[in-house]
Amino acid sequence: MTIEISKEARKEAIASIERYFTENMEDHIGNIAAGALLGFILEEIGPVIYNKAVTDVQERLQSRIMEVDIEIHEDEFQYWRKFDQLRKRK
Repeated sequence: MTIEISKEARKEAIASIERYFTENMEDHIGNIAAGALLGFILEEIGPVIYNKAVTDVQERLQSRIMEVDIEIHEDEFQYWRKFDQLRKRK
């Protein structure tokens, strides 16, 4: 699966890569080279980050599913119990 980002996000990412090179490297990177680097990162490294995010979400959902029975559990056959409790109070 190819990781796609919006045109606006791509534009901002390329500008960020260009700025990073300007401020942290002694070389300037052009717009085309920054775009190629972004493409490489999305294709080569992006899936690692994506898969980690998917795993994190699966773990979070699984833990929430495990709690559903605790959060929304209702005791069964409670109708007569409330009458029995009222009788005991009298």
